[in-house]
This record gives sequence, C-alpha cells and structure tokens, in this order.
Amino acid sequence: MKRNLAIIFFLLMSSFSSLAQVGGERIYEFLNLPSSARVTALGGEQIATGDAEADLSFHNPSLLSADMDQTISLNYVSYLADINYGYASYTKHFNKWGTWSAGIHYVNYGKFVGADEYGQITGNFKASEYALLISWAMQLSPKINIGASFKPIYSNLEKYNSFGLAMDFGVTYSSTDQLFKAALVAKNAGYQFIPYYGSEREPLPFEILVGMSQKLAHAPFRIAITYRHLQKFDLNYTSPLSISNRTETDQNLSDKKDSFGDKILKHMIMGLEFLPMKNVVLRTGYNFQRRQELKVDSKSSTVGFSWGFGIKISQFHINYSSARYHLAGASNHFSISTRLSDFNFK
Repeated sequence: MKRNLAIIFFLLMSSFSSLAQVGGERIYEFLNLPSSARVTALGGEQIATGDAEADLSFHNPSLLSADMDQTISLNYVSYLADINYGYASYTKHFNKWGTWSAGIHYVNYGKFVGADEYGQITGNFKASEYALLISWAMQLSPKINIGASFKPIYSNLEKYNSFGLAMDFGVTYSSTDQLFKAALVAKNAGYQFIPYYGSEREPLPFEILVGMSQKLAHAPFRIAITYRHLQKFDLNYTSPLSISNRTETDQNLSDKKDSFGDKILKHMIMGLEFLPMKNVVLRTGYNFQRRQELKVDSKSSTVGFSWGFGIKISQFHINYSSARYHLAGASNHFSISTRLSDFNFK
C-alpha cells in the first residue's frame, strides 16, 4: 500500500511540475471560483475538510464517500458587479465501482453593450462559461481515498467561443478516529482544444495543493489549512510596464517586493469551524494572498476575511457565507443539500 501511494504522489508531482502559471495568465479561471458556501467561509479553498458534503468534491474529488449516496447539492453565488454563478451535483455510490458524482459549474457575466472601434453601438451580448464535472472516488483502505474529476469546458464571450478539457486528481488520508484529514490535489490539468477566434491556445489554471484539517477531540472546533500553488513559490506580481514608460505612480505600485515570509503566507488559506451544537456550525476564514493583493493601503477593512454558518433543518443542510474581496463589495454564497435516501417516498 505504501508503495502504491508513493507512486501516486510521484505521478501527481512530476507530471505537472513544469507548469507554473498563476493568476491572470491563464484561461477558464472561473474553475477556481468557490461555489460551496462552507469552503468560501473557510477562506475560499479547503481540500481536507471533514463531514460528508457532496459539493466538497468540486475542490477535491477524493472527498467523495459512500456516506454521500443519493445526495443532491445546489449552490448559488451572488458575486461582484452583477455576476452570478453556481454549481449543482448529484452523487451516487456503487459498491464495486466507488462513489460517482455528476455536476455542472457555470458563471453568468451578465449582459453587455457592444460597440465597434468607432464607438457605434452594435447591440447587446452575453458572456458565460460552463464546466461539466464527472467525479469518481474509491476507498483504497480504511484511511486512504483516491479520486479524479473529468471536466469538459465551454466558454462563450460575445462571438468568441472556446472548448477545453481539464482533470483533477486527489488523495486523502483520514485518521482512524476521523478527527484528522490530509490531502494532496492536482487541479485543472488539461488542454484548450478550441481557442477563441483568432487567438493562440492558452494554458489552463493548473495548480497543486496540499491541505489538512484537525477537529479537536474535547472542544467544538475544527481547524483547516490549505497551501496552494505548490508548483510556483513566488506569486509576486511583476508589472508589464517597462521602467522607461512608468509614471511615478506606476513605480510606487509595481516596485514593491514581497519578503520571504510574505511569499510563504501568500500560499496559505486558514479556516476555523465552531460547532456549538449538533445542527449548527459557525465558520470564518482568512486568505493571505487575497488580502495582500486586493486591500487598499489607506483602508484595509476586512478584505481577505470570510465568514458563514451552516444549519440542519429536517433533512436539509443549509449553508451561507460571505467573502470580502475588496472595499467595493463582497460575495454571497448559498448552499443547500439533502440525501434522497433520507426521505420515505412510499
């Protein structure tokens, strides 16, 4: 078993280590938008959280389990600038073939007014993107789960269309008492088969993540930490402006360099869950990179922080969260899920 895990780890790390694009350099970035209200509340990306919630497979397919059999999950997000997106899925477990999930992730950018190069109005147009997710997971041992997701992608931006394929791979370790989890995930490895009209093929938002969570045995708290972009250490943004063309303002904005500590922390997302009672959960999270890159120095406010809660009412799990991206606004996330097998239809 240890030998098999070593092989899996080696393949995940070596197959994609040459890819190191981060933020603003890739297509289909909507694949990284968190739909789950729970994950959003915990900072926007967590791959080793506990409990049987089917929409967690969007972040790590190896989190699928038999406990999610016949689960329907619906997620809706009111994002910034009238953008909305969401994710819906259905999960089914098969004794011999593992646990499978089928879902769709979409983003609707809204309506726009089109104009030509002379400023003449040409009409209205829409922009949207879609990804179909087919996910699978299997238990190799009482402590080890593996999983994968296959994601056909379609993007429609005015008259420009693109088609691509992406895959996720994950491995999750769970302790015997289920209080501790650790995971390794490679996300969005794939290829753009049909580029936008008149453009060249572009890289997908590939990344490698490692995460862990620990629920305290004698206190109602769970701590979750995820470390993103293992394939690239320095996430600092370099301005494309040449030194000779920069204004004094450009110099101040683009010449700031991250310290070694900042470079480490920009990869890290932290989340905390407080479970005061059986059917109620309170959550908060902190995204270091989001705060460092999107805060305004004169007023940092709560940029980078997120919060939310979850409740169970009858057979339904309902979650809400809000994440502060900028002083301009925050996103609002709503999730609801239920297991059809919990209902008596007779």
